[in-house]
Amino acid sequence: QVQLVESGGGLVQAGGSLRLSCAASGKFFRVNDMGWYRQAPGKQRELVATITRGDNTDYADSVKGRFTISRDNAKNTVYLQMNSLKPEDTAVYFCAVDCQTLAFTTRYWGQGTQVTVSS
Repeated sequence: QVQLVESGGGLVQAGGSLRLSCAASGKFFRVNDMGWYRQAPGKQRELVATITRGDNTDYADSVKGRFTISRDNAKNTVYLQMNSLKPEDTAVYFCAVDCQTLAFTTRYWGQGTQVTVSS
């Protein structure tokens, strides 16, 4: 059993900042890739940013230069620092964590945290 606990969402004005975090706990050997996705009303879930265990990162073009993903392997936690927020960043943000056991790797999803950016 693996649990993901997200925190850090909220309401912010355009141009403001928020920091999301997602901590994984439970029975697994180690955490591999971690990432953040978002889903706005009426739209499909889209990738925001990913980070490998070796700290290689990838970002959606829409957030490059504004968002930064990072991780703390000792805490099995991934962060998303969001700066210069825009109204179009409004969405429910989900973390995704690939947890490895001795037999296989499984992707787990957080419960989602609402980010609302007002204009």
